[in-house]
Amino acid sequence: MKIKYFTLFLFSLLIISCSTTIATVKKEYRILPVSQLKPHWNFDSKEWFLEKDTLTGIGGYMHWGVIESKKNLPENYEITFKANMTKGSLFEIMLNIDKEKYIRTYLYQIEQNMVIGRGVYHKKSDEYDKRGGKSLFTKPIELQNNKWYTVKIKVQNNQLLFSVDNNTILECALEKNNLSQQGKVGLITNGEVKITDFVIKNL
Repeated sequence: MKIKYFTLFLFSLLIISCSTTIATVKKEYRILPVSQLKPHWNFDSKEWFLEKDTLTGIGGYMHWGVIESKKNLPENYEITFKANMTKGSLFEIMLNIDKEKYIRTYLYQIEQNMVIGRGVYHKKSDEYDKRGGKSLFTKPIELQNNKWYTVKIKVQNNQLLFSVDNNTILECALEKNNLSQQGKVGLITNGEVKITDFVIKNL
């Protein structure tokens, strides 16, 4: 009986490893110490690291700290997590990274806004016009350093929903706004951010 369960476990791992998406139909992806980062993400270990159940990212004004998944997001997905911007003014979730284009979903403390925008990201350049991009939708939100926020991002049937603490919500249509409809996921900070309970679910 034990051999049977072990075989099923190995088979499920094989299915997950062969999948082209970071979350499969039968399994959601979680950032935890047991999952480790290197098998699933591209990053500089001086910029992003995992301690116990907390993922920490460190960047600066001239060089943003970036971590990017190795696999694509599913077509329809939900990302949930808790975030604390301990330093700096910007924390961004990069959605549907396709070559150098992606969807910007971010919290911007200077303007006290949450934002959906059209972004560009050149991995080997810190030039101003080679990162970030145009804001398309904004909503005022009170943002502070050293405060935890619950973030939820949902993409389903080409509709994007971005919410903070379940009460401040931004929505838009991907195709209508010429936004990337497939690709990887990433995280960016220009200061320091701490993240817990990070889950990607295939819808």
